[in-house]
Amino acid sequence: MRKNRLFPTPGQPEVEGCGFNRRDFLRMAALAGSASLVSPLLSAAEQRAGTLKGDDIPVQIGYLPITDATPLLVADQLQLFREQGLRTEKPRMFRSWAQLVEAFVAGQVNVIHLLTPATLWVRYGAKFPAKIVAWNHMGGSALTVANNINSVGDLAGKTVAIPFWYSIHNILLQKVLSEAGLKPVSLRPGQTLADNEVNLVVQPPAEMVSALAGGGIAGFIVAEPFNAAAELKGVGKVLRFSGDIWKDHACCVTFMAERDLQDRPEWAQRVTNAIVDAQKWSLQFSDETAALLAASGTGRYTPHSVETLDKVFSARDYAQYQSAGIIHNPDWPQKRIDFQPYPYSSYTEELVRSLTRTHLEGNNGFLGELSPEFVARDLVDDRFVRRAIENAGGPQVFGIDPSFERRESIIV
Repeated sequence: MRKNRLFPTPGQPEVEGCGFNRRDFLRMAALAGSASLVSPLLSAAEQRAGTLKGDDIPVQIGYLPITDATPLLVADQLQLFREQGLRTEKPRMFRSWAQLVEAFVAGQVNVIHLLTPATLWVRYGAKFPAKIVAWNHMGGSALTVANNINSVGDLAGKTVAIPFWYSIHNILLQKVLSEAGLKPVSLRPGQTLADNEVNLVVQPPAEMVSALAGGGIAGFIVAEPFNAAAELKGVGKVLRFSGDIWKDHACCVTFMAERDLQDRPEWAQRVTNAIVDAQKWSLQFSDETAALLAASGTGRYTPHSVETLDKVFSARDYAQYQSAGIIHNPDWPQKRIDFQPYPYSSYTEELVRSLTRTHLEGNNGFLGELSPEFVARDLVDDRFVRRAIENAGGPQVFGIDPSFERRESIIV
């Protein structure tokens, strides 16, 4: 697989994609399947943690250059962590989810954003004690297809790319395919597709737009701004928005090691305060958020243009999607990406149920041992985000019901 040079500007690092390729998948599979591989990383993490006393630990952000990382990067750029009295290091960008997870387990970074389903893999597959402390955003993904694809049914006999098996993208795509009477498969060498099958391939998001343009895939489902980039380049069009399938779903979440939550609760609280404040700011200043994250911004956090990011954050053209019939649930107030930090139990429970009904590659036997109610209690720690929301002005600031409860709505 050729390198994808995301940063042509001198002084910027090269990024070889920003998702799961086959090598990354094997690395994650090895982590999930072998305690002998995880143990050295845990030992290194404990040694690092042991050198710091109390709250004397810097915020070490790990991220991929996608809009899912927005709250972490906004909090860094606006120095919201420092306003909370915390020391910070420059956020560290990773080339893949696998590298990010390995660095997290080894203690090289301590605050990351991660695909929500992948947090189950880390905690229950790799058995690394970490917890979700907040949602990073809602929506923020789409199913983008070649210009000659006009319906989900047109994907029959074709290939669609996903960023990872353990992703909301894979879950939602398979729901959409099933509704259209199509069967998701992952072809092996020598196999051919049946007329009612769709081949799913794991591909780094940074390679999806070019793969679509070259005809290697018929579509992809992934986080922004790659869907917006395909539109602006004229090589594809949005067929469905993820938030129009599962109302106000989370894609990525803030993930932290359990030892930091237990041993440094005040530190964890201040980190969460900054992340929640960053979401509040992003809600109010969408244009500024796009400029802040762009390659031309002072932080140079991502390789994307202001134009591409603005198409995502401003959503000025969302009404056009409604008039074109792309929006199937117009009564749901939607944006391309939105922010609210509370990790609803109902969502976590439904996520577990959906994963068990989704075609997944690799060793996923651990899922059969999990109950949705247990995961909602065990994987999530909402103590800090509840306080942070109150500090930010209360649930109403984010449109959250004061009960911190909701019912999930999934309409394909």
